[in-house]
Amino acid sequence: MPVRKRFATSSKALSNTAVAAAFHGSLDAAAFPPSKAWRTAKPVLFDSDWQGKNVDAHRQTEVLLLWTSEFLYLKFVARYRRITVFDDAEPGGRRDKLWDRDVAEVFLQPDPQQTRRYKEFEVSPNGFWIDLEIANGALQHIKSGLQRRVSIDEPKKTWTAELAIPMKSLTQTFDPAAVWRANFFRVEGPTEPRFYSSWQPTNTPQPNFHVPDRFGYLKFKPMPTVKSRKPKRSKSR
Repeated sequence: MPVRKRFATSSKALSNTAVAAAFHGSLDAAAFPPSKAWRTAKPVLFDSDWQGKNVDAHRQTEVLLLWTSEFLYLKFVARYRRITVFDDAEPGGRRDKLWDRDVAEVFLQPDPQQTRRYKEFEVSPNGFWIDLEIANGALQHIKSGLQRRVSIDEPKKTWTAELAIPMKSLTQTFDPAAVWRANFFRVEGPTEPRFYSSWQPTNTPQPNFHVPDRFGYLKFKPMPTVKSRKPKRSKSR
């Protein structure tokens, strides 16, 4: 695998911490959070290349995250100049070397102590996908049970991808108090030089997303506590 390479906020003001909001309630008919649920998530925005340079607002990416004890949900909203995709994939939509066309990507490292081990998930504008585990530079295909939903809005020149990643494919025991390492990426363009964009810049001489010590942090916002109401005491006469 070769090394590879927002709508309002300046790239220089980006935080290095993303927050996944707790989701509770009913899923929609496709088993994804309904539209209103995503409003509780704080957006992650980026529009510069893997070195934090060459800002292009027309290729801005917004990432939203929600979580339950069973799933991590991600939503990419990607502005684009031009879409380039593969026209073939395995029956279930898995496509090897998906990064050779337009994709949105998330790298997740649930255990920061394992500094050279992390998971990679990619989705394309036409719904193809790939899931990988990277360990000491070697990749292995995994069967994560990833679900996805994509759409393209041509008048607005945006494409949207929603991912549902089973927690059990990420960590044996999910602890919402834990802090993960993570990074988000986009690739766009049919031929080099392509646009390799990154939330947390990797700052390599050539496009390379596989720099785990440059990952940002992912925190999980806890479920809101529900205060129990004390029963009203009847007035004594």
